Amino acid sequence: MPTYTKLTAMGQYVPARVVDNDELAAIMDTSDEWIQAHTGIKTRHYAMNDENTSDLATQVAQQLLQKSGLAASAIDLILVTTITPDALTPATACLVQANIGADNAFAFDLSAACAGFTFGLATADKFIRSGQYQNVVVISAEVNSKMMDFQDRTAAVFFGDGAGGALLQATDNPDENSLIAEKLESQGNATVIHSGRVRPITEVAATNYPQTDAFYQVGRDVFQFATTVVPEQMRGLIASAQLTPSDLQYVICHQANLRIIEKIAANLALPMTKFPHNVDHYGNTSSAGVAMALANVFDTLTGPVLLTAFGGGLAYGSVLIKK
Repeated sequence: MPTYTKLTAMGQYVPARVVDNDELAAIMDTSDEWIQAHTGIKTRHYAMNDENTSDLATQVAQQLLQKSGLAASAIDLILVTTITPDALTPATACLVQANIGADNAFAFDLSAACAGFTFGLATADKFIRSGQYQNVVVISAEVNSKMMDFQDRTAAVFFGDGAGGALLQATDNPDENSLIAEKLESQGNATVIHSGRVRPITEVAATNYPQTDAFYQVGRDVFQFATTVVPEQMRGLIASAQLTPSDLQYVICHQANLRIIEKIAANLALPMTKFPHNVDHYGNTSSAGVAMALANVFDTLTGPVLLTAFGGGLAYGSVLIKK
Protein backbone atom coordinates (compact mmCIF):
# COMPACT_ATOMS: atom_id res chain seq x y z
CA MET A 1 0.00 0.00 0.00
CA PRO A 2 1.43 3.44 -0.90
CA THR A 3 2.64 5.70 1.87
CA TYR A 4 1.79 9.40 1.92
CA THR A 5 3.00 12.33 3.99
CA LYS A 6 0.78 14.20 6.42
CA LEU A 7 1.75 17.57 7.91
CA THR A 8 0.62 17.19 11.52
CA ALA A 9 1.95 20.10 13.59
CA MET A 10 3.89 23.35 13.30
CA GLY A 11 5.93 25.40 15.76
CA GLN A 12 7.99 28.59 15.86
CA TYR A 13 10.34 30.41 18.21
CA VAL A 14 12.26 33.69 18.31
CA PRO A 15 14.82 34.87 20.89
CA ALA A 16 13.74 37.41 23.48
CA ARG A 17 16.09 40.24 22.48
CA VAL A 18 14.36 42.73 20.18
CA VAL A 19 16.48 45.09 18.05
CA ASP A 20 14.67 47.96 16.36
CA ASN A 21 15.89 50.07 13.44
CA ASP A 22 16.93 52.95 15.65
CA GLU A 23 19.35 50.70 17.55
CA LEU A 24 21.03 49.71 14.28
CA ALA A 25 21.03 53.32 13.08
CA ALA A 26 23.09 54.19 16.14
CA ILE A 27 25.98 51.98 14.97
CA MET A 28 25.80 52.33 11.18
CA ASP A 29 24.88 54.90 8.55
CA THR A 30 21.18 54.15 8.13
CA SER A 31 17.82 55.18 9.55
CA ASP A 32 14.47 53.76 10.55
CA GLU A 33 12.88 55.62 7.63
CA TRP A 34 15.31 54.14 5.07
CA ILE A 35 15.02 50.58 6.39
CA GLN A 36 11.22 50.60 6.47
CA ALA A 37 10.94 52.24 3.05
CA HIS A 38 13.27 49.73 1.35
CA THR A 39 12.51 46.53 3.29
CA GLY A 40 9.36 46.95 5.37
CA ILE A 41 11.31 45.77 8.42
CA LYS A 42 10.68 47.47 11.77
CA THR A 43 12.28 45.10 14.27
CA ARG A 44 14.14 41.80 14.45
CA HIS A 45 15.16 39.39 17.23
CA TYR A 46 18.75 38.42 18.10
CA ALA A 47 20.00 35.38 19.98
CA MET A 48 22.44 36.57 22.63
CA ASN A 49 25.16 35.16 24.85
CA ASP A 50 24.85 31.35 25.05
CA GLU A 51 21.70 30.95 22.93
CA ASN A 52 22.66 29.35 19.62
CA THR A 53 20.97 27.79 16.61
CA SER A 54 20.46 24.40 18.25
CA ASP A 55 18.72 26.08 21.19
CA LEU A 56 16.21 27.79 18.88
CA ALA A 57 15.60 24.53 17.03
CA THR A 58 15.17 22.64 20.30
CA GLN A 59 12.42 25.03 21.38
CA VAL A 60 10.54 24.26 18.16
CA ALA A 61 11.08 20.50 18.52
CA GLN A 62 9.64 20.59 22.02
CA GLN A 63 6.59 22.50 20.75
CA LEU A 64 6.01 19.88 18.05
CA LEU A 65 6.13 17.06 20.59
CA GLN A 66 3.76 18.90 22.91
CA LYS A 67 1.24 19.77 20.18
CA SER A 68 1.21 16.28 18.67
CA GLY A 69 1.43 14.27 21.87
CA LEU A 70 4.22 12.25 20.26
CA ALA A 71 6.99 10.83 22.41
CA ALA A 72 10.53 11.84 21.47
CA SER A 73 11.42 8.14 21.22
CA ALA A 74 8.96 7.81 18.31
CA ILE A 75 10.83 10.24 16.06
CA ASP A 76 12.68 8.51 13.22
CA LEU A 77 14.48 11.49 11.68
CA ILE A 78 15.39 15.05 12.68
CA LEU A 79 16.34 17.27 9.78
CA VAL A 80 17.55 20.81 10.50
CA THR A 81 17.94 23.28 7.65
CA THR A 82 20.40 26.04 8.45
CA ILE A 83 23.27 28.13 7.10
CA THR A 84 24.18 29.28 10.61
CA PRO A 85 24.85 25.99 12.43
CA ASP A 86 26.37 25.81 15.89
CA ALA A 87 29.38 24.23 14.20
CA LEU A 88 30.39 22.53 10.97
CA THR A 89 30.26 19.32 12.98
CA PRO A 90 28.46 17.89 14.83
CA ALA A 91 25.32 18.67 12.90
CA THR A 92 22.92 21.03 14.66
CA ALA A 93 20.25 18.35 14.18
CA CYS A 94 22.32 15.97 16.33
CA LEU A 95 22.39 18.52 19.13
CA VAL A 96 18.61 18.83 18.93
CA GLN A 97 18.33 15.05 19.05
CA ALA A 98 20.34 14.98 22.28
CA ASN A 99 18.42 17.91 23.78
CA ILE A 100 15.01 16.28 23.39
CA GLY A 101 16.12 12.69 23.99
CA ALA A 102 15.10 11.36 20.56
CA ASP A 103 17.33 8.31 20.96
CA ASN A 104 15.79 6.35 18.08
CA ALA A 105 16.18 9.11 15.48
CA PHE A 106 18.98 9.77 13.08
CA ALA A 107 19.76 13.41 12.41
CA PHE A 108 21.47 15.60 9.86
CA ASP A 109 21.61 19.18 8.60
CA LEU A 110 20.60 20.42 5.16
CA SER A 111 22.09 23.57 3.63
CA ALA A 112 19.98 25.28 0.99
CA ALA A 113 20.21 28.81 2.40
CA CYS A 114 16.88 30.62 2.58
CA ALA A 115 15.19 27.89 0.52
CA GLY A 116 15.94 25.40 3.28
CA PHE A 117 12.41 24.77 4.53
CA THR A 118 11.04 23.90 1.09
CA PHE A 119 14.04 21.67 0.40
CA GLY A 120 13.64 20.13 3.86
CA LEU A 121 9.95 19.31 3.37
CA ALA A 122 10.65 17.73 -0.01
CA THR A 123 13.49 15.66 1.46
CA ALA A 124 11.47 14.48 4.45
CA ASP A 125 8.64 13.49 2.11
CA LYS A 126 10.95 11.08 0.29
CA PHE A 127 12.06 9.41 3.51
CA ILE A 128 8.45 8.91 4.59
CA ARG A 129 7.29 7.68 1.18
CA SER A 130 10.02 5.02 1.29
CA GLY A 131 7.88 3.30 3.91
CA GLN A 132 10.74 3.03 6.41
CA TYR A 133 10.10 6.18 8.46
CA GLN A 134 6.91 7.20 10.24
CA ASN A 135 7.67 10.43 12.11
CA VAL A 136 10.01 13.09 10.77
CA VAL A 137 10.78 16.51 12.23
CA VAL A 138 11.90 19.29 9.87
CA ILE A 139 13.15 22.44 11.58
CA SER A 140 14.59 25.55 9.95
CA ALA A 141 16.67 27.52 12.43
CA GLU A 142 18.98 30.48 11.97
CA VAL A 143 21.10 32.76 14.12
CA ASN A 144 21.95 35.16 11.32
CA SER A 145 23.17 37.84 13.71
CA LYS A 146 26.39 35.92 14.43
CA MET A 147 27.31 35.98 10.72
CA MET A 148 26.70 39.68 10.05
CA ASP A 149 29.27 42.39 9.37
CA PHE A 150 27.71 45.25 11.32
CA GLN A 151 29.62 47.75 9.21
CA ASP A 152 27.79 46.49 6.11
CA ARG A 153 24.48 48.32 6.19
CA THR A 154 23.39 46.65 2.93
CA ALA A 155 23.07 43.30 4.72
CA ALA A 156 22.98 43.72 8.50
CA VAL A 157 19.70 45.66 8.61
CA PHE A 158 17.82 42.85 6.84
CA PHE A 159 18.44 39.86 9.07
CA GLY A 160 17.06 38.44 12.28
CA ASP A 161 17.14 35.16 14.18
CA GLY A 162 14.40 32.59 14.58
CA ALA A 163 13.23 29.03 14.04
CA GLY A 164 10.18 27.24 12.69
CA GLY A 165 9.41 23.63 12.01
CA ALA A 166 7.00 20.86 11.14
CA LEU A 167 6.16 17.34 12.19
CA LEU A 168 5.52 15.11 9.18
CA GLN A 169 3.94 11.68 9.63
CA ALA A 170 3.26 8.69 7.42
CA THR A 171 -0.31 7.92 6.40
CA ASP A 172 -1.86 5.37 4.06
CA ASN A 173 -4.81 7.67 3.36
CA PRO A 174 -4.28 9.63 0.11
CA ASP A 175 -6.86 12.19 1.27
CA GLU A 176 -4.53 13.08 4.14
CA ASN A 177 -1.55 13.65 1.85
CA SER A 178 -0.29 17.15 2.64
CA LEU A 179 2.43 17.58 0.01
CA ILE A 180 0.66 18.03 -3.32
CA ALA A 181 3.54 19.04 -5.59
CA GLU A 182 7.07 20.41 -5.51
CA LYS A 183 9.71 22.03 -7.70
CA LEU A 184 13.28 22.49 -6.50
CA GLU A 185 15.96 24.20 -8.60
CA SER A 186 19.50 25.56 -8.35
CA GLN A 187 21.65 27.92 -10.37
CA GLY A 188 25.27 27.59 -9.33
CA ASN A 189 26.48 31.05 -8.36
CA ALA A 190 29.16 31.73 -5.74
CA THR A 191 29.07 35.52 -5.89
CA VAL A 192 25.53 36.87 -5.43
CA ILE A 193 25.08 35.42 -1.92
CA HIS A 194 27.76 33.83 0.24
CA SER A 195 28.57 33.35 3.91
CA GLY A 196 31.12 31.52 6.02
CA ARG A 197 33.73 31.02 3.33
CA VAL A 198 36.84 29.25 4.64
CA ARG A 199 40.03 29.91 2.71
CA PRO A 200 42.59 27.16 2.06
CA ILE A 201 46.03 27.61 3.55
CA THR A 202 48.84 29.20 1.51
CA GLU A 203 51.71 27.51 3.33
CA VAL A 204 52.42 25.09 6.13
CA ALA A 205 52.93 27.39 9.10
CA ALA A 206 52.35 27.44 12.85
CA THR A 207 50.32 30.64 12.43
CA ASN A 208 47.62 28.98 10.32
CA TYR A 209 44.18 29.18 11.89
CA PRO A 210 40.77 28.78 10.20
CA GLN A 211 38.78 31.95 9.55
CA THR A 212 35.38 32.54 7.98
CA ASP A 213 33.90 35.56 6.25
CA ALA A 214 30.66 37.37 7.09
CA PHE A 215 27.41 37.16 5.16
CA TYR A 216 27.37 39.09 1.89
CA GLN A 217 24.78 39.63 -0.82
CA VAL A 218 24.35 41.72 -3.96
CA GLY A 219 20.96 43.13 -3.10
CA ARG A 220 19.93 44.30 -6.56
CA ASP A 221 20.71 40.93 -8.12
CA VAL A 222 18.76 39.12 -5.42
CA PHE A 223 15.76 41.41 -5.92
CA GLN A 224 15.84 40.88 -9.69
CA PHE A 225 16.10 37.10 -9.34
CA ALA A 226 13.35 36.92 -6.73
CA THR A 227 10.88 38.98 -8.72
CA THR A 228 11.45 37.46 -12.19
CA VAL A 229 12.78 33.88 -12.07
CA VAL A 230 11.00 32.79 -8.88
CA PRO A 231 7.45 33.80 -9.93
CA GLU A 232 7.85 31.79 -13.13
CA GLN A 233 8.64 28.69 -11.08
CA MET A 234 5.62 29.41 -8.90
CA ARG A 235 3.30 29.71 -11.90
CA GLY A 236 4.63 26.49 -13.39
CA LEU A 237 4.07 24.49 -10.21
CA ILE A 238 0.57 25.88 -9.72
CA ALA A 239 -0.34 24.94 -13.30
CA SER A 240 1.18 21.45 -12.94
CA ALA A 241 -1.21 20.83 -10.04
CA GLN A 242 -4.12 21.95 -12.25
CA LEU A 243 -4.72 25.00 -10.07
CA THR A 244 -4.75 28.74 -10.67
CA PRO A 245 -3.25 31.36 -8.36
CA SER A 246 -6.76 32.35 -7.23
CA ASP A 247 -7.33 28.78 -5.99
CA LEU A 248 -4.69 29.23 -3.31
CA GLN A 249 -5.71 30.12 0.22
CA TYR A 250 -2.26 31.49 0.95
CA VAL A 251 1.08 32.08 -0.72
CA ILE A 252 3.91 32.06 1.81
CA CYS A 253 7.10 33.51 0.36
CA HIS A 254 10.59 33.69 1.74
CA GLN A 255 10.56 36.54 4.25
CA ALA A 256 13.47 38.39 2.67
CA ASN A 257 11.95 41.79 2.08
CA LEU A 258 8.37 43.01 2.18
CA ARG A 259 8.90 44.84 -1.11
CA ILE A 260 9.81 41.55 -2.83
CA ILE A 261 6.68 39.90 -1.46
CA GLU A 262 4.57 42.81 -2.72
CA LYS A 263 6.17 42.49 -6.15
CA ILE A 264 5.45 38.75 -6.31
CA ALA A 265 1.85 39.36 -5.24
CA ALA A 266 1.44 41.85 -8.08
CA ASN A 267 3.05 39.39 -10.53
CA LEU A 268 0.50 36.72 -9.58
CA ALA A 269 -2.34 39.29 -9.52
CA LEU A 270 -3.22 38.32 -5.95
CA PRO A 271 -4.02 40.59 -2.97
CA MET A 272 -1.50 40.91 -0.14
CA THR A 273 -4.14 39.42 2.18
CA LYS A 274 -3.16 36.04 0.68
CA PHE A 275 0.50 36.55 1.63
CA PRO A 276 1.07 35.93 5.36
CA HIS A 277 4.29 37.63 6.40
CA ASN A 278 6.42 38.24 9.47
CA VAL A 279 9.38 40.07 7.95
CA ASP A 280 8.20 43.41 9.37
CA HIS A 281 8.66 42.19 12.95
CA TYR A 282 11.30 39.45 12.60
CA GLY A 283 13.40 40.58 9.64
CA ASN A 284 14.83 38.08 7.17
CA THR A 285 15.20 34.91 9.23
CA SER A 286 16.62 33.03 6.25
CA SER A 287 15.32 29.44 6.02
CA ALA A 288 13.16 29.90 9.13
CA GLY A 289 10.92 32.63 7.67
CA VAL A 290 8.57 30.45 5.61
CA ALA A 291 8.25 27.88 8.40
CA MET A 292 7.44 30.58 10.96
CA ALA A 293 4.86 32.24 8.69
CA LEU A 294 3.23 28.87 8.01
CA ALA A 295 3.16 28.05 11.73
CA ASN A 296 1.32 31.31 12.36
CA VAL A 297 -1.59 30.40 10.04
CA PHE A 298 -1.48 26.60 10.22
CA ASP A 299 -4.57 26.24 12.39
CA THR A 300 -6.61 28.32 9.91
CA LEU A 301 -5.78 26.31 6.77
CA THR A 302 -8.73 25.20 4.68
CA GLY A 303 -7.26 25.24 1.15
CA PRO A 304 -4.04 24.75 -0.78
CA VAL A 305 -1.00 26.81 0.20
CA LEU A 306 2.06 27.56 -1.92
CA LEU A 307 5.39 27.80 -0.10
CA THR A 308 8.17 29.50 -2.05
CA ALA A 309 11.70 30.38 -1.00
CA PHE A 310 14.99 31.38 -2.59
CA GLY A 311 18.53 32.01 -1.44
CA GLY A 312 22.22 31.33 -1.79
CA GLY A 313 23.17 28.64 -4.24
CA LEU A 314 21.30 30.08 -5.95
CA ALA A 315 18.69 27.68 -4.59
CA TYR A 316 14.96 28.11 -4.99
CA GLY A 317 12.04 25.84 -4.32
CA SER A 318 8.25 25.80 -4.25
CA VAL A 319 6.04 23.27 -2.47
CA LEU A 320 2.24 23.03 -2.65
CA ILE A 321 0.68 21.79 0.56
CA LYS A 322 -2.68 21.29 2.20
CA LYS A 323 -3.51 20.51 5.80
